[in-house]
Amino acid sequence: MSEFRDPATETFVTHRNLLFTVAYEMLGSAADAEDVLQETWLRWAGVDVESVREQRAYLVRITTRQALMRLRTLGRRKESYVGPWLPEPLLTAPDVAEDVELAESLSMAMLLVLETLTPTERAVFVLREVFDLDYDEIAEAVEKSPAAVRQIAHRARSHVAARRPRGAASPAEARAALAAFQRAVRTGDLQALLDILAPEVVFLGDGGGVKQAALQPIIGAEAIADVLLHGVAATADLAPAQVNGYPALLLRIDGEIDTVVAVRLEAGRITGLYAVRNPAKLSRMEHETSLHR
Repeated sequence: MSEFRDPATETFVTHRNLLFTVAYEMLGSAADAEDVLQETWLRWAGVDVESVREQRAYLVRITTRQALMRLRTLGRRKESYVGPWLPEPLLTAPDVAEDVELAESLSMAMLLVLETLTPTERAVFVLREVFDLDYDEIAEAVEKSPAAVRQIAHRARSHVAARRPRGAASPAEARAALAAFQRAVRTGDLQALLDILAPEVVFLGDGGGVKQAALQPIIGAEAIADVLLHGVAATADLAPAQVNGYPALLLRIDGEIDTVVAVRLEAGRITGLYAVRNPAKLSRMEHETSLHR
């Protein structure tokens, strides 16, 4: 079918996955990333494609600028968000986990670290550290000088390095830890749960003011174990899934996704638990998983 596409459509489709990932890593929201891609397409469709020498760079530039505008709007929206805000979970293919750098950058833990950057720092970090764009390309995308971009990149790198998970787990280690966690929750084994949770583990729940969730972070293995053992319905079905590049758990009630649980792992133990319950953040995943049932 590709021979029937016009050049503008052909180029956009070729780079669509890259553009979506750039937007998603900047925004932490698949729905907003899709909106950004729609805006990017509308602008690209109005360009004389033949006159654009570096088409990939041009598309990345449009996407980055649209995502930056959206990110500043999202920042205001998050200020009035009920309870902790977590990124929208994204189902990812197994091959994403094989690309260690991409998987780490997509992880829930890393996206939360990126939330602590300014919008421009986040854009520069994503374009440089994840996609390895040169400073001149990034400078055009964020409308700064290459020298300024180098400084921003250095500052963002240092900021992220101080906050990123230490000793990132391999996919096999993550699967093993998650299986142990799943088993402990399902069987109500308190000691097994305490063995897999780090003493200072942090639990964040995102219900968006729609579903019941803790309005403040819960800290400490014993407090979190108590919540998990008493809060997970006996009728709930816990199943493994590949989410944001890493193994995660889907909790279904009556066949529908109720919660997505992602983890942050360090030295073989869970140091962060992220439970997304906001239905608006689960609708895309529900649709995608229903297509494969």
